[in-house]
Amino acid sequence: MFTGLIQALGTIEPLGGDRFEISCRSEAKEIIRSDLAIGDSVAVDGVCLTVEEILHQGFVATASDETLNRTTLGNRQHAASYVNLETSLRVGSKLGGHFVTGHIDGIGSLQESVQTTNSWEMYFSTPTSLSDLWQRHIAGYIVSKGSIAVNGVSVTIADCDRKGSWFKVAVIPHSYAQTNLSYLQIGSWVNLETDILGKYVEKLLGHEIPAMDKLNNISPDFLAEHGYL
Repeated sequence: MFTGLIQALGTIEPLGGDRFEISCRSEAKEIIRSDLAIGDSVAVDGVCLTVEEILHQGFVATASDETLNRTTLGNRQHAASYVNLETSLRVGSKLGGHFVTGHIDGIGSLQESVQTTNSWEMYFSTPTSLSDLWQRHIAGYIVSKGSIAVNGVSVTIADCDRKGSWFKVAVIPHSYAQTNLSYLQIGSWVNLETDILGKYVEKLLGHEIPAMDKLNNISPDFLAEHGYL
């Protein structure tokens, strides 16, 4: 489990096959390596990877075929030059972002980035093609004022269309400078993880529960009756 608050930037190099070497930038090396142990989880651009070997500058991890197919780890050509790094959340630690699992839903891309007086307004597209069946469902979880992790960065959706085919986030200068969002170019690919709470709600509402015979006709009265309002 992660929070979406990035601790450091690093680089990633393939070692052949499904193995990768992740190196921290010199100034941030100890932030990540200070208590790193074999078997620990680290989010690399939002992707949860397991530490298999600890190196002086970072660590080595293996990505499954599913991970390679569903994330930018499988094709770095269109991704940012640096990767965002975050170690796993410890019990009792502050939760400043939102619950991020490190299980990526799919790949989106940067469409526009505009600097304003106090933020960067960034527009991302989400896959909606019928051929991308394993990514198409992302759009259903894009909701205004909801949470989403973009390359592992916890951000709030400021605006989106009804279909969820695009969304806008406002990134404060600190987050922009400390993450690889500042290295993205128009068209750059990003890993997207939507809020896990929405997925559980969808699954629950998709099952027939005898005590909820009005499930398919949800109204404000129904929600109030069951403690949601």
